[in-house]
Amino acid sequence: MHDLFVSAIGTDSGKTLVSSILLTAFEGEYWKPIQAGKPTDTDSVRNLVGEEKHVFHPERYVLQKPASPHDAAAEEGIEIRLEDFSLPAHTRPLIVEGAGGLMVPINESQVILDLIHHLGLPVVLVANLYLGSINHTLLSADALKRKGVPVKGIIFNGEPNEASQRFIQNYTQWPVLLHVRREESVTADSINKYAHQFLKTYHEYYP
Repeated sequence: MHDLFVSAIGTDSGKTLVSSILLTAFEGEYWKPIQAGKPTDTDSVRNLVGEEKHVFHPERYVLQKPASPHDAAAEEGIEIRLEDFSLPAHTRPLIVEGAGGLMVPINESQVILDLIHHLGLPVVLVANLYLGSINHTLLSADALKRKGVPVKGIIFNGEPNEASQRFIQNYTQWPVLLHVRREESVTADSINKYAHQFLKTYHEYYP
């Protein structure tokens, strides 16, 4: 199945929106392993795509403080461990959304990238475009390559920057699966539009 882990080059890069698009594209199932702060991303995705065609799995950890998972967990006297996580049973493509970027700590010695490796899922990396995003994207790419995590492709988010996008694609040699433009408001129609675009490109690379 097309199980995917949605990560990003940083916090607020657009993981939840992209997860909603992929969930719609595959009519799949959604899981957010670690949630820090409210409202939850599970609720946000549910509100964007509806519940009729999808399955939403409960988070392994729901932490109150909107902070990095290791900080939010410590506030509640919790230590997050990799062995606490296993993929939920699922029958359709599973879209897993990370917390923050790849190097966000989940405890005192491990980061989201370690969780991705532990779960054994390929990554779709979300890169929003801003001054400095080339550096952040290439550092993320190198971290994924060093860890040996397979990457299905990259999704750009924001106003186009052809020079940045071209350099990132040439450096990483990853497929560009989608470009999400800045929208006045996110609606079911816009989610469906991007889901259709994503699926068409995705199946060109992964029939």
